[in-house]
Amino acid sequence: MASTDKNIFEKFSNWATKFTGSSAAFIGSALIVVIWAASGPVFKYSETWQLVINTGTTIITFLMVFLIQKAQNKDSKAIQIKLNELIAAHEKASNRIVDIEDLTEKELDQLHKYYEKLADFAEEDEDIHASHSIDAAQRNQDHKDEMFRRRHDEWLQEQNRQHR
Repeated sequence: MASTDKNIFEKFSNWATKFTGSSAAFIGSALIVVIWAASGPVFKYSETWQLVINTGTTIITFLMVFLIQKAQNKDSKAIQIKLNELIAAHEKASNRIVDIEDLTEKELDQLHKYYEKLADFAEEDEDIHASHSIDAAQRNQDHKDEMFRRRHDEWLQEQNRQHR
């Protein structure tokens, strides 16, 4: 992407993210705190002297929360795109996993439990190269679902016969 496509906020946030994570920013911040602490006797440790550091750090913290969140969102999106590319490029990987970040927390928990179960199956295998795909699990689930529906339909028919 050309840098001319970036707006002013994007440029500033990229610069601020890099700067605030640098050694220079930490040293500068530490120096400010040391100067503030050393100036205590000059200002007789007054309420105004305390208010200066409290207000300054509160404002900086408030703004940094949004800056950090923006950087995190951008990094997360880039990582998701890279992972999606890896999934799409691997012929045995399930494409159902692409864009799962839009699922609910409950749905993600269900997938997590599924993969924990796959890990358990893999540990039980003597062949470390054997794999358990989500597609095979889906076929198993479809089979179970079909059997359940068939049994349920039979049960419903039996109930209807009994009520006639």
